Amino acid sequence: MSEETKQGKSAGVDRKLLEILVCPVTKGPLDYDAENQELISRQAGLAYPIRDGIPIMLRDEARPLES
Repeated sequence: MSEETKQGKSAGVDRKLLEILVCPVTKGPLDYDAENQELISRQAGLAYPIRDGIPIMLRDEARPLES
């Protein structure tokens, strides 16, 4: 078991943090995309970046999801 798994982290992002974060636009749930290091809000159609293990939950920093 890796050290990250033991600490309850996913690629540098704490799983407990991911459980409590919501989309700042819709207040809806987020999906974690580990490959792209993003939090996805399907309701808002936005992907919020994760930089250095920190989710950037700003509308201006999010990218629109492709249709």
